[in-house]
Amino acid sequence: MIPKAWKLLSSKLERSFRIFNLRTDRASSPRTGHAYDFYILESSDWVNVIPVTPDDEVVLIRQYRHGIREVTLEIPGGIVEKNDSPEDAARRELIEETGYEGAEWVSLGTVHPNPAFLTNRCHTYLAKNVVRVKPQEQDEREDIEVLLRPLEEIPRLIREKKITHALVLAAFYYFFEEYLLGGNKKTSNKSPDPNSR
Repeated sequence: MIPKAWKLLSSKLERSFRIFNLRTDRASSPRTGHAYDFYILESSDWVNVIPVTPDDEVVLIRQYRHGIREVTLEIPGGIVEKNDSPEDAARRELIEETGYEGAEWVSLGTVHPNPAFLTNRCHTYLAKNVVRVKPQEQDEREDIEVLLRPLEEIPRLIREKKITHALVLAAFYYFFEEYLLGGNKKTSNKSPDPNSR
């Protein structure tokens, strides 16, 4: 049986929070005709950035994530604000969280973080030949450590589960499997060897 879209019967905004709205949808199954409630989080799109220096080092960040109550190793990222394009948001988040700025920007791809109950997308960018131009601009809810790691070490950090954030893993998939293996070997002044993984 080929799945079909369910018929939306009603949609109600329940509550609005700082980073998302909670919505209740009622929809009927095209197979059984039965109606069910779905709880949906309406969220702005997100963005993340793989920043690579002229020496082929990746600018990573370490920050506390209250959802799992742990400090995680990630790449810079954040929310696409109302009047932003995804690339504008990527540029802003990179310089605010790390103080780095990119000379060349490449869109790597877009994913749906969780289409079961989230409405948004996450856009990934590669920032090439980044350099530090100013101090970080953290807001009062952020405690971010900036660190550099050689690009060739990223697959090992993933294998060893040092990087576990799903959207960061999706970003590096786009980079290693789509961008590099697609023939775009040059990230900066040096060419990383994808076979070193």
